[in-house]
Amino acid sequence: MTWQPGEALEWVRTSPLLGVLLTLGAYRVGLWLHARSGRHPVTQPVLVAVVLVSTVLLATGTAYADYARGGDLVAFALAPATVALAVPLHRQAHHLRRLLVPLLVAIPLGAVLSIGVGYGVVVALGGDETLARTMAPKAATTPVSIALSADVGGIVALTAVLTIGVGIVSAVLGPWLLTLARVRHPHARGVAMGAVSHGIGTSRSLADDPEEGAFAGLAMGLTALATAVLLPVFLHVVALIGS
Repeated sequence: MTWQPGEALEWVRTSPLLGVLLTLGAYRVGLWLHARSGRHPVTQPVLVAVVLVSTVLLATGTAYADYARGGDLVAFALAPATVALAVPLHRQAHHLRRLLVPLLVAIPLGAVLSIGVGYGVVVALGGDETLARTMAPKAATTPVSIALSADVGGIVALTAVLTIGVGIVSAVLGPWLLTLARVRHPHARGVAMGAVSHGIGTSRSLADDPEEGAFAGLAMGLTALATAVLLPVFLHVVALIGS
C-alpha cells in the first residue's frame, strides 16, 4: 500500500513533526538571513521566523492547533534555555555588588512605568478594563505575562501576542534607540533591553555583547518578578481611585 500525495500532506499537517521542523527551519532561515544582511535589525531571526511560519500555515491551510502540537515541544525547551542565561551572568557576578542598589531602584520603577503606560494607553483610547488588564503585564517575559493576565482577568491569548510583539519590536529598534540616546555602556544597554524586550531582546544582546547579554538576562528575570509583585498592587490602587 502506497501513500497518495494528499495523504502524505495531511499526515505532515497533523504530525507533531510539522511544528518542530517548521519552527527550527524558519529560525535557521532567520539566522542565515540575519548574517547575510550584515545583522540588519529588520532581519531579526525571531521576526523572520514568525513571518515564515505564519506564511506556511496560511498557504497550506494548516490550523494553529495542528502546528502547536509540535511547536509546544520546542517551547518546552524555553525553560532550560532561560535557566542557561545564568551562565553569562555568573561570569559578570563581580559587577553586581556595586550595581545592586541602582538595579533595585531602576527595575521596580521601570515595571511600574510599563504597567502604568500599558494600562493608561488602553483606557485613554477608550478600551475597556479587560483590555487594559490584558496590556498591563506586557513587559514581563511571555510565560509570566500569560500567567499574570489569567490571574487579573485579561485575555490570555492577546497578552501572549502583545508580549511577543513588544519583544520583537524592542529587539529590532532597541539597540538603535539606545545608541541614538548615547547609551553605550553594556550594563545599561543590557538592563534596558532585558527589562523591555525580555527573552527576544536578551538573545539579541547576547549576540551583540556577552556582557550586555548577561545584564539583559538579569533584568529580564527581575522585571518579571517586579511585574508579578507590582501589577496586583497597581490594579488595587486604580480600583480604589475609581471608587
